[in-house]
Amino acid sequence: MTQRIAVAGSSGLIGAALCHSLRERGDDVVRLVRRAPEHESEIQWDPSTRQLDPAVLDGVDAVVNVAGASLGAHRWSPAFKTELINSRVDGTTALATAIAQTGRPIHLVNGSAVGYYGDRGDEVLTEESSAGSGFLVDLVHAWEGATEPAEAAGAPVACLRTGIVLAPDGDAIKMLLRLAKLGLGGPLGNGRQFWSWITLADHVRAIEHVLDQRLEGPVNLTGPEPARQRDIVAEMGRQLHRPTLLPAPTFALRAVVGEMAGDIVASQRAVPKRLQDTGFTHGQATLPDAIRWLLTAPA
Repeated sequence: MTQRIAVAGSSGLIGAALCHSLRERGDDVVRLVRRAPEHESEIQWDPSTRQLDPAVLDGVDAVVNVAGASLGAHRWSPAFKTELINSRVDGTTALATAIAQTGRPIHLVNGSAVGYYGDRGDEVLTEESSAGSGFLVDLVHAWEGATEPAEAAGAPVACLRTGIVLAPDGDAIKMLLRLAKLGLGGPLGNGRQFWSWITLADHVRAIEHVLDQRLEGPVNLTGPEPARQRDIVAEMGRQLHRPTLLPAPTFALRAVVGEMAGDIVASQRAVPKRLQDTGFTHGQATLPDAIRWLLTAPA
């Protein structure tokens, strides 16, 4: 069934790919943009005001919000940490409040992250697992909590707890690929930490699945087989025919990226239980298939 879907964060990595895919399958896409509109399908908004005219959502069946400053854009100074939070909470608050004001059960599909679970070692994490501790956990709590006005008004709300998105233009992955192609893509820290990866193609398909099934609550957007970080870079090296031997110690990472180093070497073995329980099938379900897709996808 064709839907009219508003997308916030439509110029970002995930949002741009999602808008393209939604249009390809026949949905009507409204892009919320901060700049002056350049097309009739675009509507200007200022998320920093935490306000949105509910009339913008006339005829809209669902809102997908994947807006937010990139975690890897800068070192995590106090000012940038505030930006990371505000860039997510402000827009979410505006959208959730506007949905509540419409009085209609518009489906809010909101960004989130597996950072919710904190550093959990080898523990398998489903949507029912408890929260961890740390800055990213606090950020996700605030991000998901900002959807409350829509939920309180009876609108269905889904929170997309996203893992590491494998995409040629992704901030962290672009760096890893560059190092791997030079034969320098070794483990980060001890390399034993689990990374819950998902390809960009599957991530977009998973969001469409959440929309079509009108899922509510937390949904882990990850691949079915989380892998240790050392195995991910090893698979990159294998397919690139490059060595992946030299580790990057945690103290060296901290010298380069600051506080974010603790989250780079954090372990989150999150699995997509709700996606699988509702019939979603990954296109790239294994690590070799995912890396093969990553290395051949257009940048």
